[in-house]
Amino acid sequence: MSLKPAAELARLGEARYPNESAEYRRARIALLAEEIELRRHIERVAEQRRQLPPGGEVTRSYAFEGEGGRSDFAGLFGDKPTLVVYSYMFGPQRAEPCPMCTSLLSAWDGEVPDITQRVALAIVARSPIERLVAFKRARGWQHLPLFTDLSGDYSRDYHGLMPDGGDDAAFNVFSRRDGTIRHFWGGEMFATSADPGQDPRGAPDLMPLWTILDATPEGRGTDWYPKLSYG
Repeated sequence: MSLKPAAELARLGEARYPNESAEYRRARIALLAEEIELRRHIERVAEQRRQLPPGGEVTRSYAFEGEGGRSDFAGLFGDKPTLVVYSYMFGPQRAEPCPMCTSLLSAWDGEVPDITQRVALAIVARSPIERLVAFKRARGWQHLPLFTDLSGDYSRDYHGLMPDGGDDAAFNVFSRRDGTIRHFWGGEMFATSADPGQDPRGAPDLMPLWTILDATPEGRGTDWYPKLSYG
């Protein structure tokens, strides 16, 4: 399908704001063209992701414990053909969970009823389920499905556990087709792929927090990160 040039679409924009200058409007139209191109690139990447060949089959017998009891890996799918798993940095060696992970999951909590209309979701950590549930209640989370990785094997295989035994955040998607479970996609934008002056992060960014701050004059900044509490 032939698309109109982004600059042409940008010039069709009708938004105007009180007291803006001609200089501002010219710069804003140029930026709008770039935003249109960014949207198109996001769509191209998503399409390329959907066209990946079959990933590796999941053959190990991973064991989990959730609020409803124990489960194997297939059980995390429920009745869905697709499973999204987030590896939460809250292992038994931590006094408290990762603030960045916690900020992300707090934003996700309200979306769980919508997400699970289409796919299954599991938040996996290595702390005992009782500890995870206690923090869930203290944080006020209502919907996040938390699971303990009982052996640590899942976390080790899918990049939720570092070689030194520390936790790492990971985002993985699995598919179940014709009775076979396969890895579909996982985030691979680690520190080695970070651009100078930037923290390692995926694209698009999973955190709504950063999406909002990216739209502000101050941007994300370099000297602030979320905290577990603010006094």
